[in-house]
Amino acid sequence: MTPRNCWTVLAKRAQDETAAIQIELGQIMARVDSLNSSKSRLQKLYEDYRQQENSANLALQGMREVMNQRQFMTQLLTLMQRVQVDVGHAENKLAETRKRLMDSEKERLKMQSLADQNAQAILTLAEKRDQRQMDALGVMQFNLKQSP
Repeated sequence: MTPRNCWTVLAKRAQDETAAIQIELGQIMARVDSLNSSKSRLQKLYEDYRQQENSANLALQGMREVMNQRQFMTQLLTLMQRVQVDVGHAENKLAETRKRLMDSEKERLKMQSLADQNAQAILTLAEKRDQRQMDALGVMQFNLKQSP
C-alpha cells in the first residue's frame, strides 16, 4: 500500500487557510483598535470644545466664532457617530472571522487526523509485511536445518 498524498495535501491546504484567516483576524483586530482610538480622540476633542464653550471666554468671542465652534462640534458628533457605526461593522466582521477561524481549525484538525491515520495504516501494513517476510525466512531456515 502506498501513501495517499491527498490527505497530506488537504491537511496542508487546511493549514494554509487557517493561517490566512488568522492574518485576516489580526488585521480586523488592528482596525477595531484603530477605530476605538479615533473615537477616543474625537470624544476628547469634543469635550475640550464643550468646556471652552462653557467657560467665561464665551462672552469675549464674537458671534461668528461661537457659530463656527458649534458647527465644528456638530461635525465632531457626526464623525463620532460614523466611527461608532464603523466600529460596529468591524466588530461584526471580527465575530464572523473568529467563527470562520474555528471552523477552519476544525477542518484542519480533521484533515490532519486523516493524514495521520493514513500514515499509521501504511506503517502498520509495512510492519505486517516485514513480519511475514521474517516469519517466512525463519520457516525456510528451520526447514533447511531439518533437511538431511
